[in-house]
Amino acid sequence: MTAELYDAAEGQSPTDRAENLLARLNLQLAAMREAQPFWAERLPAVIPLKSLDDLAKLPVLRKSDLVELQTAKPPFGGLTGRPTGGLRRLFVSPGPIFDPEGRGPDWWNSAAALHAAGARPADVILNTFSYHLTPAAFIFEGGAEAIGCPVIPSGPGNTADQLVAIAQYRPRVYVGVPDFLKILLDKADEAGADRSSLEIGMVTGAALPESLRAELAARGVAVSQCYGTADLGIVAFEDGGAGMVVSENIILEIVRPGTGEPVPDGEVGEILVTRLDPDYPLVRFATGDLSAILTGATTTGRTNRRIKGWMGRADQATKVKGMFVRPEQVAAIARAVPEALRLRLEVSRDGEQDRMRLLAEHPDPAAAQALGDRLADKLAEITRLKGAVEVVAAGSLPNDGKVIADLR
Repeated sequence: MTAELYDAAEGQSPTDRAENLLARLNLQLAAMREAQPFWAERLPAVIPLKSLDDLAKLPVLRKSDLVELQTAKPPFGGLTGRPTGGLRRLFVSPGPIFDPEGRGPDWWNSAAALHAAGARPADVILNTFSYHLTPAAFIFEGGAEAIGCPVIPSGPGNTADQLVAIAQYRPRVYVGVPDFLKILLDKADEAGADRSSLEIGMVTGAALPESLRAELAARGVAVSQCYGTADLGIVAFEDGGAGMVVSENIILEIVRPGTGEPVPDGEVGEILVTRLDPDYPLVRFATGDLSAILTGATTTGRTNRRIKGWMGRADQATKVKGMFVRPEQVAAIARAVPEALRLRLEVSRDGEQDRMRLLAEHPDPAAAQALGDRLADKLAEITRLKGAVEVVAAGSLPNDGKVIADLR
């Protein structure tokens, strides 16, 4: 069965798509070399590329590179295609990493994902992503505006106020992390509040176990998920077919982790994305996330390549309640509390909720309480997330090199 497409480009032939992307890519690469010193030094003389396969000849840009580049040349390391004053919004993500938002409709590529989930013009959207410093809420604001959907800018938390807004405005679409959707439904049912208008969930930023998806569906909310980053916007989304279809306007590669070498379709590797946008052009940007290309025809009418979805991290960074937690942050905690000998952050699930537990080695049991309190404060300050702390005997943590252990 052919799905209703958001844009005709979603149904173009793979050959036409490749030719269109290559033409746009070569124009962008030429402009980058002409106007941006960083890219002029980085992009070799193989330009113009003869095929999209030639992308493999270009260097990889890693998220960790952004910190160094942005420190050396604030605010964006010379990677933006227009002056800071010409941008629309300026964000601060954990790291810290500084992300721009350019100008133009649906700049983050979220409209097609919302449309595939079922959002249609005039549907009210409850947007529970944070409107403070990070871009997730605005990623979906742009798509909602492009479709013609009014948005309740609720952000996370404040469930009592959220239930009032739901009853008054009757949103059809929920946007946010899956865990918070369950919390809202639970609180509404406990309070006897009317939440019957919610029929569609577009979720991202946290794991969506099939058990939770099934529970939400049984309670009247059909949930779809998408995959994206604060640097790139929406990269891929579920559309009723297998896996996730890759967004238009980007070029996605799967490579061997830590390299720029493409792997065969079906093999798990790291996602690289080339973003075709003059405001913030990124070439072969390594997300640190793992996935694989799905093979075989689809029945939804969308012809772009598909990935299996998010399959873990190529490094030890992971997402907790929609926020990345990185080894560098654990190292910052260790520097702030040097009495702790070794640290290991464990991430798990408890009752469909993400949980963090920071394990800290220390030789003196009598100091455990005070040390644990200091570590808990630093954990919350540096990661912006709360977690439990357990002080353990010196030498008791595994000697496996892991700073972050994702147990989910």
